[in-house]
Amino acid sequence: QVRMVESGGDLVQAGESLRLSCTVSGLNVGDYTMAWFRQRLGKEREGISYMSPSGYSRYFGDTVQGRFTISRDTEKNTVSLQMDRLIVDDTAIYFCAATFDAFMVPLRRTDFRYWGQGTQGTVSS
Repeated sequence: QVRMVESGGDLVQAGESLRLSCTVSGLNVGDYTMAWFRQRLGKEREGISYMSPSGYSRYFGDTVQGRFTISRDTEKNTVSLQMDRLIVDDTAIYFCAATFDAFMVPLRRTDFRYWGQGTQGTVSS
C-alpha cells in the first residue's frame, strides 16, 4: 500500500522560504516520476514541479521557475520542495504525487496515480 505524507507547511512572510517534504512508503521515489502540485483557494490543482526517475529531468512551472527547487533522498525515500522568495500568491495546499506512467506537461492531475493529503503553506504580506 502506497502512503505519501507531506510536511513542512507553515505561515511565513513574503520573501521568506519554506521547505516541504514528502515521506513515501510503498514505492521507491527513485523508480517513479515524483511531482508537486498545489491548489490555491478557488483555483484548480496546478502542477508546479516534477523530477524524473533518473533525476536528470526536472520541470518547474512558469509561476515558480527560478524560485522553487525539487530534490529527493532515495535512502530516506523522501521528496522535497524548497520554496524561496515566496509571494502571497504562493499560498496554497501543496501535494506530492507519483506516477510510473507517461504524463504530459503542463502536469495534469489525472496523470498521477498516488497522492498525499496535502500541507498548507500560507504567505502573508
